[in-house]
Amino acid sequence: MNFSSWPPLLVVDVEGNGTNPPDLVEVAALPVREGRPDTDTARAWLTRPRRPVTPFAARVHGLTNQRLEKEPGWEEIADQVHTILGISWICAHNAHVDYRVLSAHLPLWQPAGVLDTLRLAKATYPSLSKYSLDTLIEHIAPDLSEAPAQRHRAAFDAYATAQLLITMADRYENWDQLVAAAVPPGLPGAPEPEQEPTLW
Repeated sequence: MNFSSWPPLLVVDVEGNGTNPPDLVEVAALPVREGRPDTDTARAWLTRPRRPVTPFAARVHGLTNQRLEKEPGWEEIADQVHTILGISWICAHNAHVDYRVLSAHLPLWQPAGVLDTLRLAKATYPSLSKYSLDTLIEHIAPDLSEAPAQRHRAAFDAYATAQLLITMADRYENWDQLVAAAVPPGLPGAPEPEQEPTLW
């Protein structure tokens, strides 16, 4: 895989407050450049949700209402997040979720495309019984020694997802093959289905 041929790409991860639909409590955006996660220009934001964090969500990511009470509300950081995401490609694990939540919070945002490491892992490792982030970390054993924070925090999960993406991408010859394997149908960047030839 020639990583220098990739378009601008950010691996993203979001954490929510546990409600349905969720309010965001954390967003991370990690650029991948030349086949490496670029931690120098990565960004992460904490934000105070409109509705309280549920006890279950707080147990998962550790972000309690008390921890978030002095963080900015979403409307105070939305423009920053939108500017960083821009029109780059994004990648996430189970990307439907992150794309849907980010789109709900940033209605004017539209990425160039969406790679899903869950979909990519199913194509790359068809014999695995599960494809959770933890399962793939165990199976692929990426180097997470420089990952920030801890599992279930947005910056850590984005870093882990980036390392999984880079490892799996090496199994594909070029960007178009990767896109064909990793972009879910109906999401931005999905290859157009081939049209049947017509008589006119």
